[in-house]
Amino acid sequence: MKPETKSRLKSVSLLIIVGFYLFAGANHFIDPDFYYPLIPAYLPWVKPINVISGVAEIALAFGLLYKPTRRISSVLIILMLIAFIPAHIYFIQLGGCVHEGLCVAAWVAWARLLVIHPILIAWVWWHRE
Repeated sequence: MKPETKSRLKSVSLLIIVGFYLFAGANHFIDPDFYYPLIPAYLPWVKPINVISGVAEIALAFGLLYKPTRRISSVLIILMLIAFIPAHIYFIQLGGCVHEGLCVAAWVAWARLLVIHPILIAWVWWHRE
């Protein structure tokens, strides 16, 4: 692959991942009821956790846009994704369905944890420089 093609691909990929986290973060405020049942029942303060998650996703998305903050934003997104692992495990324990909310096949819940989550981590790691 030519260097300019790789550079263009990486630029487009960066914009996509920024858009992904901006949308995900904003959705915590647009549809908070979607997230509440996904937060493990053993965690207190469901609403503040949702707000903090949304703010973090938005702030870190903007941090990816600027070279001086891109590396720290990438690392913090990875740490955030690791912090979300208990929610994925909780969702698996619920059989992929939450009361009056998201319901997917159990294999989809597993795929989110074992496939999608590592891809998201690798994707943001690729953009750390």
